[in-house]
Amino acid sequence: MKNESVKLGKNLKKIRTEKGISQGDIARFLDVSRGYISNIENGKANPTLSTIAKLAKSIKTEIDSLIK
Repeated sequence: MKNESVKLGKNLKKIRTEKGISQGDIARFLDVSRGYISNIENGKANPTLSTIAKLAKSIKTEIDSLIK
């Protein structure tokens, strides 16, 4: 499971930075702390499927782009 969390985090950070979106922007969209977004990007948090769907929506991408 740890591997999938790391992969999700790397994909999220890559797409987010390419689109010029800050962790704060995503945190406000999801109504969570910026630290939580940082933990996801660093593979330290294991978000639910619902949260992954919201993450994808917040950066205007498909879920599979985050988990591939």
